[in-house]
Order: sequence, then structure tokens, then C-alpha cells
Amino acid sequence: MRYFAGAAAAAGLEEEVVLLDHRSATLGGLLEHLRGVHPPLAPVLAVATALVDELAVTEASAPLRDGARVDVLPPFAGG
Repeated sequence: MRYFAGAAAAAGLEEEVVLLDHRSATLGGLLEHLRGVHPPLAPVLAVATALVDELAVTEASAPLRDGARVDVLPPFAGG
């Protein structure tokens, strides 16, 4: 897991390793786990983009392979 900007602030860290049971190894299972471990991250996850191995993924049922890198990118402002 890598967190950027507001996601890093809400999680209290920029990076961590998350181990999931094979039954919850989906993007939705990961996000649910993160909401439980880092409650301040929940509102950020609701509006953030998830990248799995550098590809945007929106389906909660998307499977996560062992060793997948997931990035949480909150909305950014700027020009």
C-alpha cells in the first residue's frame, strides 16, 4: 500500500504492507480492511482513486494478486 497527499495524512503513514486472507483478497476487501485499521482514512477512500499495479481499478470485486501494489490517490487540486 502507498498513500499519497490527504490519504497519507489520514492513514498516518505513506506506505505499509497489508496481508489479506485469500477470501478477502479483492479491492473491496482491502478497502474494508483499511477502513477498520485506519478509521480517519474512510472518507478519503470514498472519493479516492485506487491504482492496482499502476492501473486504475473501480470494481470492488477486482481480485488482488499476491504482491500487488495498491496506491490510494485522493482527488488533487491545482493547475
